[in-house]
Amino acid sequence: MSAEGTWTTTINTPMGAQTGTLILSINGSELSGTMQNPQGEMAITGGKADGDNLSWTTSITSPMPMDLEFSATVTGDEIAGTVKLGAFGDADFNGTRA
Repeated sequence: MSAEGTWTTTINTPMGAQTGTLILSINGSELSGTMQNPQGEMAITGGKADGDNLSWTTSITSPMPMDLEFSATVTGDEIAGTVKLGAFGDADFNGTRA
């Protein structure tokens, strides 16, 4: 099943669980889309899709500027993986198809 579509996600950060919406589009091996959370909307950059394996980066400005580097696997209607939180290490994230 394609990773394209809308996902409801939770990132387990050191500041607690952060929920949001992930909207993904795939064109060949190129992954694009947006992430939305209470702090705003961020574009996905450098996105790659290799079957069910995905990777992308987003940049945030709140609570402080940093790049978030995601690595994920899609299994049916579930997405899960890790996100590198700049100098704050890695966090787990997961989600379900909306």
